[in-house]
Amino acid sequence: MAEFGRKRGKRQDDSGLGSVVDFLLANARLVLGVGGAAVLAIATLAVKRLIDRATSPRDEGDPKAEQKTLEESWQDLALIKATQPPLKKQRREDLSEPLLLPARPPVPEPRDCSAPLETLQVESGPQRCLTLQEKLLLHYSSHLAIPEEQVALAQQLARGICAELQNFLQSKCSELPFGSLFLSGPLLDGLGALTADHVDFMLPVVLDPGLWSLIPGEETVVRNPQYWMIKRTDLEYFPRGRSPWDRFIVGRYLSSNALNEMLHKMLMASINWPAIGSLLGSVIRPVVASEELKLEVKHDQVELSVTLFPVVEMEDKVLLAAPPEGLVENLWLESFYKAEVSKVKELDAGDCGARQCCLRILNGVCKSHPSLRKLSGGPLMHVVLHLSATSSDWAEGSLAARFQQVLEELVGYLEKGVLPSYFNHKINLFCELLEEEIDEMGFMLYRAVSEPELLLKEK
Repeated sequence: MAEFGRKRGKRQDDSGLGSVVDFLLANARLVLGVGGAAVLAIATLAVKRLIDRATSPRDEGDPKAEQKTLEESWQDLALIKATQPPLKKQRREDLSEPLLLPARPPVPEPRDCSAPLETLQVESGPQRCLTLQEKLLLHYSSHLAIPEEQVALAQQLARGICAELQNFLQSKCSELPFGSLFLSGPLLDGLGALTADHVDFMLPVVLDPGLWSLIPGEETVVRNPQYWMIKRTDLEYFPRGRSPWDRFIVGRYLSSNALNEMLHKMLMASINWPAIGSLLGSVIRPVVASEELKLEVKHDQVELSVTLFPVVEMEDKVLLAAPPEGLVENLWLESFYKAEVSKVKELDAGDCGARQCCLRILNGVCKSHPSLRKLSGGPLMHVVLHLSATSSDWAEGSLAARFQQVLEELVGYLEKGVLPSYFNHKINLFCELLEEEIDEMGFMLYRAVSEPELLLKEK
């Protein structure tokens, strides 16, 4: 009986809401006109669907139902957004005069897209409608192309600092077998840099494979396949002190935190950065507050941020001393960056593809939108690699189609909350994203699938 009463009450509520909606729609045409009434009808329908979904019982534990609800929510939000009127409208002084329709722009003639990106120019005018392909290339040439002299100066500064740091390590830490420092990052490979303002210093940590072994991520305390532990072996036969890295052992494991702390103290107090900066015509300051090993470099023409990463290459793995936040200090992060860049360039060389151009544009638009910044870099690279396995046409003439397809793939991965690594499907590259971040990204990209120009607008 109580259940019947609840259902009856719900029907009465729905009937009351329906009566209000019918009244609004019936009178909207008189007040707002036909166009205003249509907009009000769409918005009212979308709001009613949201209210019905919020009050209706959910299928708890059903992932397909949850995924469907998430997608429908993005659709309704996009529908409401689309019905919002513009903030400013042009005022008509004489309502008796008919509105003049704007002249229809001429259809653009087909153009040759075989020219290189650096020399391809797109002419824009008030009477010409640009294609998405032309808009992407125009966005690339006007926003993402870094002047060559700026890149050359930043690389020259980075190499100078790298050489000075290498000399210091060899003289002050000769007992530790560090390898040769080398540069890494978008400034070197050209796949994601918007400005010549960041570079990574990779510091190889040379281990004796007879004294150390790798523990897979699934067997670590965090149960995350992306993190590894480096265990000291055969302590019974080769006691502590046999390896120069034994001073950084915590519980029989090489501690990435302990090594970073030693290097942090060295960067802060032991190196004469003012002298090195004066030698290179710049000002160099270590970032004291950062947990990462960072330097800030200021030159008259460029400002550069440098991050130092101790790196272990062992058993075909590349591990960075970049543990997750928390109490665990013995974890090493597996990096696929070198493999990602190599694979993308290999694929482009094989079919003269435009994957690198597509990635530059995608990284650019994601970095320019705060809600999408966490997608730039690795996640985008893996989406493009996954898509390359199923889509073979990556010619420059298909850039717009591939760009839209990447957006569609991203929406699909966000709906599932899972983006598997191209090199290890056990790794979920979205595992550290919050649910609110996924919703915000999904909503924006869902709209951009049908209107990609939204992502090309300046922020």
